Amino acid sequence: MILFWAAEAEVRGVKYNITNAFDDLKDLNITRTKQSVVAYVEALFALCFIDMKEERNRKNIYLSSYGADALEALVKSSNFKTNKSRFLEGL
Repeated sequence: MILFWAAEAEVRGVKYNITNAFDDLKDLNITRTKQSVVAYVEALFALCFIDMKEERNRKNIYLSSYGADALEALVKSSNFKTNKSRFLEGL
């Protein structure tokens, strides 16, 4: 979901950060702690699926070309179901 939301944010021209990811995943009852979300984001970064940039005291998440390829493969599989981002829907 983080890859999907990061891509959607880029298409909309907004910045998506770790706090937004935490709020969205918490809203879906996937996690209860920000520490878990930081671990998810760090794992995606280690896999080179995302880039992170510190901008205005926020770590913003950007989809890398490898992440785009991974997201494309997930979307094409019948096992991936998208969920809406509360942050992006509120814009």
